Amino acid sequence: MEDYIVKILKAEYLTHDVKRFVVEKPVGYNFIPGQATEVSINTPELINEKRPFTFTSLNEWDYLEFIIKIYRDHKGVTNTLGYTNAGEELVIRDVWGTIQYEKPGTFIAGGAGITPFIAILRDLQRKGEIPGNSLIFSVKGSDDVILEREFKGMLGAGFHTIFTRENIMGYREREIDKHYLIETVKDFGQHFYVCGPDLFVTNITAMLQELGASSDALIFER
Repeated sequence: MEDYIVKILKAEYLTHDVKRFVVEKPVGYNFIPGQATEVSINTPELINEKRPFTFTSLNEWDYLEFIIKIYRDHKGVTNTLGYTNAGEELVIRDVWGTIQYEKPGTFIAGGAGITPFIAILRDLQRKGEIPGNSLIFSVKGSDDVILEREFKGMLGAGFHTIFTRENIMGYREREIDKHYLIETVKDFGQHFYVCGPDLFVTNITAMLQELGASSDALIFER
């Protein structure tokens, strides 16, 4: 596995705990939407501390982008990335597959599980293939929503946000349950793409199957 040292070109917070990194793209480095790589910070203390992060950029771009949730209560990579800025270096490795797009369907993301879907949806938008796709994005509250304007611009009424810990005008505080899926999805014969914490993925895929979704049409990290 080859290591690539890349300089951070830009680093900015999108929310209180989600940070966007724009970094150099090595010559000949290629990936497809939904793929990821192992990343570490190029310091003696952390260079061997590898964490998997999904590309949120497109392969056609001349830079790489990662959108990363910062865990301030964890010591190590994600905590340090919170105060890592432009001019510093990361180390990336070869790409590997995670969730890949097959057919139009509904994307269901829990929290940071949105990241594999960003590049997939951006790629579909670029190719004019967004119609037939929708997104359900479950987060704790309004402060945790990222790229809301972009998602609304791409998906229109097909973009659904559900808050689990906040009740504000225009949104309902609730978990994704079978009633919500019936209200929101309508057609369970389509493809479903699910990403988030392990328990979230387990519960959502089980509910989708109970509602008639085929196991062959459920795409998630295995």
